[in-house]
Amino acid sequence: MSATTVRPRDPRVSVVIPARNEARNLEIILPKLPPVYEVILVDGHSVDDTIATAQRLLPDVRVVHQTRKGKGNALACGFEAVTGDVVVMFDADCSADPDEIPRFVQALIDGADVAKGTRYAHGGGSDDITILRNLGNRGLNLLCNVILGTRYSDLCYGYNAFWADVLPKIGLLSSTLPRPADGSMLWGDGFEIETVLTCRWSAAELAIEEVPSHEKLRVHGTSNLNAVTDGIRVLKSIMHERRRAAQGRARARVATLGGGAATTPVTGSPVSPVSAPPVVGSHHAAPVAASAPVAGAPVGALEGDAA
Repeated sequence: MSATTVRPRDPRVSVVIPARNEARNLEIILPKLPPVYEVILVDGHSVDDTIATAQRLLPDVRVVHQTRKGKGNALACGFEAVTGDVVVMFDADCSADPDEIPRFVQALIDGADVAKGTRYAHGGGSDDITILRNLGNRGLNLLCNVILGTRYSDLCYGYNAFWADVLPKIGLLSSTLPRPADGSMLWGDGFEIETVLTCRWSAAELAIEEVPSHEKLRVHGTSNLNAVTDGIRVLKSIMHERRRAAQGRARARVATLGGGAATTPVTGSPVSPVSAPPVVGSHHAAPVAASAPVAGAPVGALEGDAA
């Protein structure tokens, strides 16, 4: 956070909920949310009563329609709609405990830029994770820490909160980019979004506080997550982010040696601590003081590939 950034002690909290055919789960989880500034439901082309259910339970809910497919795109669409000071990423399947939201927000008020949920700290846990997924998560987490120089305990967990003013530093893909003609996903639009965010928060040298969280079982329906294919996407994301960070550092050195505008180097940094052109989130009430972004591009634009 910039030294000149002033953040409120009583922030307006925006809860972003990606949902696709989650009407039955929303019936359970939405009434349990604590009072917040706004709830943004990002509908992923549902064919059930997801939207109607949300509007009945929360008349003030803001409904956003995602523009492509995948959880990453849904979150990016939701982030673009945020008008609050703090963003909470919240799953619609009842796996996230709404009673934990105040603890995430308090970590931010206490000085963190990002409150990163973890199932592996004291007080955390999971009712859902299988032996295979547990082994995969731990292996990917270790790999990320070694490659990027981080110290995360739960790389792939999606229950997180952060100050909205850090969005320009993350460089997520804009919701306005067209969907690939072959129906595939742009890189960063899938379940790898948690890894992309985690890597970029660290590379931007944000202050990250891990918050113990207990993952509950999905109540209705089945998850779209595939342990093998999505694990491969996470692995590729780590390598993409490593390459992106290295390119950012190289461009920063060139700019410095060439007498150009100063840039913030992109580095892997430990928890408790990539800049990119602001693609998602540049309109928030408490913006970061102006600084030159690292020359780099969002995942997808940098790599130029689709999943």
